[in-house]
Amino acid sequence: MAKLKVDQAMKRAKAHMRKGEMAEARALYEAILADFPKNERVKTALAELSRPVKVAAPAKGAASGATEPPAEVFAKLSQAYQAGRLQDVHAMTGQLLGQYGNSGKLWNFRAAVSSNLNLLSDAEQALRNVVRLQPDMVAAKSNLGVILERLGKLDEAEECYRAVIARTPEFAEAHNNLGNILKSAGKLAEAQDCYLNAIARKADYVDAHYNLANTLRERDLLEDAKQQYFKTLKLQPKLAEAWYGLGQTMAALKSLPEAVEAYQRALAVKPGYVPAMVEQLREQSHLCDWRACDLFAQHATQLGITGDAALPFPLLPFEDNPAHQLARSRNFAKSLLPPSAPVSTIKPTSPEGRKIRLGYFSADFHDHATMFLMAGILRHHDRSKFEIFVFSYGKNKDGAQRDQVLDNVDQFFDVRDMSDSDLITLARAQNLDIAIDLKGYTRDSRLEPFAARLAPLQISYLGYPGTLGCDFIDYIVADPVVIPPEQRSGYHEKIIYLPDCYQPNDNTREISTKAMTRSELGLPEDGFVFCCLNNNYKIMPTEFAIWMRVMAKVEGSVLWLWCNNDVAKENLRAAAEKQAISGDRLIFAGYMPQSEHLARLRHADLFIDTFHVNAHTTASDALWAGLPVVTLAGKQFAARVAASLLSAVGLPELITDTPAAYEALILKLAQNPDMLAELRTKLAANRQTKPLFDTEGYTRGFEQGLERAFAQRLAGEAFSDIAVNA
Repeated sequence: MAKLKVDQAMKRAKAHMRKGEMAEARALYEAILADFPKNERVKTALAELSRPVKVAAPAKGAASGATEPPAEVFAKLSQAYQAGRLQDVHAMTGQLLGQYGNSGKLWNFRAAVSSNLNLLSDAEQALRNVVRLQPDMVAAKSNLGVILERLGKLDEAEECYRAVIARTPEFAEAHNNLGNILKSAGKLAEAQDCYLNAIARKADYVDAHYNLANTLRERDLLEDAKQQYFKTLKLQPKLAEAWYGLGQTMAALKSLPEAVEAYQRALAVKPGYVPAMVEQLREQSHLCDWRACDLFAQHATQLGITGDAALPFPLLPFEDNPAHQLARSRNFAKSLLPPSAPVSTIKPTSPEGRKIRLGYFSADFHDHATMFLMAGILRHHDRSKFEIFVFSYGKNKDGAQRDQVLDNVDQFFDVRDMSDSDLITLARAQNLDIAIDLKGYTRDSRLEPFAARLAPLQISYLGYPGTLGCDFIDYIVADPVVIPPEQRSGYHEKIIYLPDCYQPNDNTREISTKAMTRSELGLPEDGFVFCCLNNNYKIMPTEFAIWMRVMAKVEGSVLWLWCNNDVAKENLRAAAEKQAISGDRLIFAGYMPQSEHLARLRHADLFIDTFHVNAHTTASDALWAGLPVVTLAGKQFAARVAASLLSAVGLPELITDTPAAYEALILKLAQNPDMLAELRTKLAANRQTKPLFDTEGYTRGFEQGLERAFAQRLAGEAFSDIAVNA
């Protein structure tokens, strides 16, 4: 009976197939397989429904002059295609091509459905047949270029587009597509010309306008990019991606309210658009527009964790949750970075008889916080053991820090205009043993080359306070305070634990002797000065409310903040007024050269830290200048940095573990000048004797961690956490 049931079902299925009713045929096959899952005949028949065409059979209808299917067949194909029955159309074209293998129209149908099903090799074959059968059909040649591009065959794709342009210069799509190829290769000026050519031939070509706007932005032609986004949006007001690009442009132009508005417009036309939501949250945090906290709270458990990936860094200030940060980083790495090359891509070689070749990669080799911290390491590296290479992909900014880098490395490569593939080739040619990324997921980062493997050992260090969640980073440099045992599970990488503090410091940083008074800095001569010169995005409502409550109890006190944005100043003053503190008691500091910035810190009485993202360089600045820092130790890396610094400088009494304890301590210190004076005296002594500012000692420990990690790699051992001894 079973055999009869199977035979009957197969006959009915084949009858449906003859009529082009592929969905009905598939349903029958699947039903019979549910009852008889081991039946090979049914499995084979089901597979035939979507098997790609390998070779076009001779057209059986050619003898009778029938080279094209009847019009009603194309009508049926179109109907099924429009209904979204793509698998059925794929199977139907496969059967029809056995009879009508010389039908360019049918091959074109096959190409369209294969492309939509992401059967790219099948689509490539189909389009090559269209081009062979209908050489005058330039659209097919252009579409072939698109498929080749999706397959990663970029040189062949470029040839297609150039051939189309040579034959039909007015074909706007080919100019646009060629621009995309050139843009992906980093040839932005040439890509820009292509988009302009496309627009010259098709004035309302939205894609070309949008691509041109993106290219102008990437070339830092920001005013031109802004106008081009406006032109794009005039043609297509509901193009969310263009609103997003406009937002990025306005942010780069420091027009943050306009950037926020653009991101909101993007979300209005495309609800749930994750990149726009993340950037809106970023810019609102920079503006101290805390309505962003409500937006984040609505999406906190999903944003970047499930579904679309989200850039992790802008979300750090909104919550203290290592598990969420790990999930976001893993999702981002998986979704938006290239697949990781295996660790075996580059085999290590023994350093016996030679130096370990160490490469640092960053956009910040200039007067930047990272270089203020790292200058001492570069100066103290043991050059008998290490050969130092620097790969700079940021803007070329001359200055004292850049000069120090150049003086203390063996090779400096300016790679800002290199494509990823060229950078990979250059870095590998140096035979690096260790490649160190200094940016992570911060702005202007460039992790894609690391995914291809630049060295046998790859390390995340200093620039990003958290896990990157990607397989191509082997280690993160930390210490037992920033990653305590109970939070170890929140980190994807293995860990090099330095004995005291993960953060390097340069104990030769100059503190200006330039005379300056409180009044010159806008501060009261006598009142207590609470200070938090952290970036505005780190300030959140919880700690700000604590600051206002303490100020209410400390008569004549002021809060000294860093701010260079008038809207942020207005928002902070308004927030203070809501808590019955005059906005005039908020004093805003602007930019100063580094040595003068350190000197002005001495006019503050107490540095009070932010929570989810602590003071990092700003905390070590304060401690180096002799200004005590009070912090709350949170859970995630970014929320424990100041605790690490205070532990390493011998002031653990300034680390609190609850908001209530944090509030009580800063109030106590503000109301007890003798206690605060004792802390200042202790800090003044400790900065000369404790590990935090022992630059040479730090460098030896850091080098020991690198050597031990590389020894593991050289021995072919599985990577494991490394604890460097003090």
